[in-house]
Amino acid sequence: MRNSGIAHRLPSHLIKTLVIAALACPQARAQSAQKMELTRPARPWEFLDAVGQKAAFFGNEAGQMEGWVYPLKLFKDMQLRFHTQGQINDNLAPRILDAKDCVRQVFVRPESATVEFATDTFTVRETFIVPPTEPGMVIRIDTDTFAPMQLEVQFTRDFQLMWPAAIGATFMEWDGRANAFVLSHEARKFAGVIGSPDTVAHQTEYFTNYGTSDLSSLLLKPIAKGHSTQYVYVAGAMTDPADALANYARISGTGATAEDAGRKYYADYLARTVQLQLPDEQLQTAYDWSRISTVQGLVDNPFLGRGLIAGYRTSGGSGRPGFAWFFGRDSLWSDLALDSIGDFQTTKTALEFIAKFQRADGKVEHEISQSATLVDWFKQFPYAYVSADATPLFILSSEDYVTRSGDVGYVNAHWDNLWRAYQFLKSTYDPAGLPRNFGVGHGWIEGGPLVPINTELYQAALGAAALDSLSKLAKMAGKQDIAVQLQTEFAAHRQTVNNLFWSPQLNAFAFALDRNDKRVDYPTALGEAPMWWGVFDQQKADGTIDAIHNSAAVTDWGMRPVSNKLPIYGPAGYHFGAVWPLFTGWAAQGEYRYHHPMSGWSNLRANAQLTTAGPLGRVQEVMSGTYFEAVSTSSPHQIWSSAMVLSPLMRGLLGISNSVPDNTLTVAPHTPAGWTTWSANNVPACGGTVDLKFERMATELLLRAEPHGVQSCTLIFSPSLSVHAHVHGGVKTEVFAQDQHATVSVPLDGKAVNARVMVTGDFGLDAPGDLPTLGGQSKNLIVSREQWSIDRHQVKFRVEGIAGMSYRLKAYGAKLGEVNGGKLMSGAEGQIIEVSFPASAAGGYVAQELTLTLGG
Repeated sequence: MRNSGIAHRLPSHLIKTLVIAALACPQARAQSAQKMELTRPARPWEFLDAVGQKAAFFGNEAGQMEGWVYPLKLFKDMQLRFHTQGQINDNLAPRILDAKDCVRQVFVRPESATVEFATDTFTVRETFIVPPTEPGMVIRIDTDTFAPMQLEVQFTRDFQLMWPAAIGATFMEWDGRANAFVLSHEARKFAGVIGSPDTVAHQTEYFTNYGTSDLSSLLLKPIAKGHSTQYVYVAGAMTDPADALANYARISGTGATAEDAGRKYYADYLARTVQLQLPDEQLQTAYDWSRISTVQGLVDNPFLGRGLIAGYRTSGGSGRPGFAWFFGRDSLWSDLALDSIGDFQTTKTALEFIAKFQRADGKVEHEISQSATLVDWFKQFPYAYVSADATPLFILSSEDYVTRSGDVGYVNAHWDNLWRAYQFLKSTYDPAGLPRNFGVGHGWIEGGPLVPINTELYQAALGAAALDSLSKLAKMAGKQDIAVQLQTEFAAHRQTVNNLFWSPQLNAFAFALDRNDKRVDYPTALGEAPMWWGVFDQQKADGTIDAIHNSAAVTDWGMRPVSNKLPIYGPAGYHFGAVWPLFTGWAAQGEYRYHHPMSGWSNLRANAQLTTAGPLGRVQEVMSGTYFEAVSTSSPHQIWSSAMVLSPLMRGLLGISNSVPDNTLTVAPHTPAGWTTWSANNVPACGGTVDLKFERMATELLLRAEPHGVQSCTLIFSPSLSVHAHVHGGVKTEVFAQDQHATVSVPLDGKAVNARVMVTGDFGLDAPGDLPTLGGQSKNLIVSREQWSIDRHQVKFRVEGIAGMSYRLKAYGAKLGEVNGGKLMSGAEGQIIEVSFPASAAGGYVAQELTLTLGG
């Protein structure tokens, strides 16, 4: 197994995942998926959650939790206390310990999260389980003790609705028949239940003239010695206490099997979406966990319906748990990832939620609180339709869904929504035909030193791409005249964007046009988002990527939105310095789309690393642009951040896309240097699925495709090769600045087929990259601006590294001759290039040129 430089910082005893146990057998993979687990020593400050579609725990790795049954918050600061006897001077003496003071390990699985506590006389594992479709939660507490002890579950009632709604007068009382606390509203409109069949005593919050306490607790049955398993159950209802108690009874009746049921639910999900087998353990882990973390954004709200929320964070004493309500553009970017892995059902659910709340004039919503129907959200609050970019994204995401799923019925059912979105988009045009961001809703940038502006490149290019997508949807719906009209509009708008935003001074696209329609000449990562849809001219995209992919914008953990050399830069600046995995995913996919595979791989790898660097299995919303730390207000489980592992991996690195209308399955991989094989099973194609296996041999690239239920389909195999490579057999090739693609097509029906490309002289570089320690700064080698000579025998790279440091790159394929700017070290490990940067008093990153001459 090749080490890419990602996994070796994470010892095997810290990261346990068995998903890749059987690389070649789908059945074995489905079984191993049931045992997915990540573990490490606990970080008491780190976010920890367990979520379902109707309820959630949010807390930290010290085991302190708040509980929600949407849209209702029930409690905060829930934690264990241990009543035990400890060894003092050879005697056992009574003592009470707070669990947070003896936390040791954390274990995360798709269906649950476990915190382990230990002392010299006991070990306790507290497991938080949220059934995927139930309005409640389960806590299982497994105890192994040498001496008698008793567990206390302590919490603070925090009975309130999600922001901005409010309940008013509430109460909590003890129900002796249920052995549980019942929380409710004076009008008995909302209710919650917290209890345990193991409760032997309880303490209730109180307020008197003599003292007060907001703490309540359940004291569980004593444990004499040895092993014991005890349960705590939580349930809620948006009606009355009787319904909450009924939910509580149902959930408590399945407590012993709740985790197994959740495990099966997620194992089935992994089995029915695209299954990858990758030769990179960390990327494999990131892919599988990102599938889970993304679909866990699906929320079923009793008042609004089912849709994708944006992310999860603790709410503290407030009623706002991060971004755990419905965001339009967040959902739409995440839909693209779900399409990539074949989860069309969730995408359709999310799109229909968006369509349901679209404004009458066609504008697509920005955000809808989970308590929106309990307040006058759409009239009294300014947030519902504050952004403009969700509108073109709705068209883009709809087309992607229909093209990949073949669900033309969606187009017919929602043509009015799509057409109204187009009409709203047109209503925002300025005299040049660009969609404005001033007076009609912001594009990406909501505030800070980058505004005010007239229109962003991001918004203008998405608006152009939406015309192309709507044209395709119109054609699928049989509206040929409209399709032709929209295609003509797209061509004109595409040209306008390429002309007006291009900066010859930067040799890159500018960020925006200001209020006077003058270019704001900052190249930003935002400009790479529209590259997904091929809006930009190739040479202009090349220049933009070269201008951005350098040490001023690249960190070891992702892309800054702007250069850290600009006076507006701030490392925690939400829109002017902080690193968003979202931007990094945009950049990775854009770079793959425009054939900059080394840059694309660097950015994809950065996002993949984050899945095990912070909250286990999750990807943060936003990180500091200078230090490897999350921004203090970041949402730790951000759905579109996890999605930005999936999209560039599937669409960019593996290059897998299917078009049901065209009856094609395209596989155009940018396989990293050193990878010799990968496979993808259960890939949607032409009404069925296909299992794919890629192999790279000395003189051949082979793709084997085994179809299941596929008819009348064409397999297009178009792998990325080095510009230096020689393709044999008269195969069609297309050459770009940093790679070339050789394309073969074979019919794909009921039998397995092989697609082959015969090649010699292929070449690739691997530049290992790691994350720094928490709080550290970037130090990885940055390789960019790859320029080949006309005869394709020499290549020049811009490389940047820390002054005084040396780095090693590994070269694959064609034999190297002369190396300038580095030292060639051939040996048992193959061709190694050492690049050293002279020490400098200023320190930091410095740049130099690395020139490689290849033989043959």
